[in-house]
Amino acid sequence: MPSIPVIMPQLGESIAEATVINLLVKAGDSVETGQDIIEIETNKATMNVAAPCSGTVESFLVEVNESYPVGAVLGYLAATEEDAARLGLIDGRPQGGDGDSQPELHAPTHAPTEERHKGVQPTVKGLPVPANATGASYMSPRMKARMLELGLHAADLAGLPGSGAAGRVTIQDFEKFLANLEQHRLSQASSMRVAVADAMRRSWTRPLATVALPACFDALLEHRKRCSPRPGPALYALRALAIALAENSAPAGRLIGNKIVHPSNIDVGFAVEAEDGVLVPVIRQADKRTLKDLVGLYNQLIELARQRRLPPEATGGSIATVTNFGTFGLTWATPIPLPEQTLVLGMGAARRVPSWDAAAARFVPVMEANVTLSFDHRVLDGGAAGRLVSRVTELLCHPGAL
Repeated sequence: MPSIPVIMPQLGESIAEATVINLLVKAGDSVETGQDIIEIETNKATMNVAAPCSGTVESFLVEVNESYPVGAVLGYLAATEEDAARLGLIDGRPQGGDGDSQPELHAPTHAPTEERHKGVQPTVKGLPVPANATGASYMSPRMKARMLELGLHAADLAGLPGSGAAGRVTIQDFEKFLANLEQHRLSQASSMRVAVADAMRRSWTRPLATVALPACFDALLEHRKRCSPRPGPALYALRALAIALAENSAPAGRLIGNKIVHPSNIDVGFAVEAEDGVLVPVIRQADKRTLKDLVGLYNQLIELARQRRLPPEATGGSIATVTNFGTFGLTWATPIPLPEQTLVLGMGAARRVPSWDAAAARFVPVMEANVTLSFDHRVLDGGAAGRLVSRVTELLCHPGAL
């Protein structure tokens, strides 16, 4: 009798694999067309795989509590030639080891199962990440439990190519990935590195965008020369942002459900590079103290942050962060706001560039730096973000007002 394969069906647009949780029949049992024979579980529901035709169960190729991709052969049924013809199968070469000539069936209009479900192979060679590496966008319940056990997240598998339908990562791919890791040199990530990674992963669950404007820093640099002690460049930006948000705090609001939570105080943090990570000390009510009054506190918090000895009252609860990526020679960047914040203001390195002087009708050299504003696009649109960064750059061009 012809052998008819039982195939893992397409279970939904986003379902790449399912876990077998029960075999409802056993080898040798007779089944009818449409009879449930295997119980499976996806991340969305528990469902059954039905027999494609009447016949006798020849064998199962699966194990309970194992996951299999869509299109995998789960077992075989011994069926009649009429059922085989109804399913679009035709006779092939003989099979069977007892000397009897039994037809092996194949589908004339479709490629074999393995070929039908094989991912598209990239034609570009030498890519740092395989072209079919979609990461673990779908995870079966078993895979989720395994990752939870190991303390892993989907982001850890972002560059992993999968062998499941549409290139999805299966539990077998995941276990091979873990085994391969042991062949590489591994080092323990510091607690700060893990904390920063977790914060950035949570931040990236939101739609983020960045706008920027170049600002002339000539007045700021001249003002700084006359100050004693001298304010850090990021403190100028922090104070300018605090004034702008004091004038209109709505851009710093957070979206919780269908409500905008407005800030009660203008508490602004600033990024300080520490060993193997970044700390964000907070200056409370930065809008109520002048730039000159803030210099001592700002410098003190920098030293405490580098020693990792920040007091509790100087951490957390800020509504925005300022980061001076220009200290690394960078002129442009797209910083990511902290999970509990909507805004992060960035400042690039100042460079001497030509600027048109309309009064003199000629180009003159000026020191110019890019000021960027990254924001949660759910709360702000481009117009509001543009107005905020415009106000900040205007204040930076008039440092005496800070």
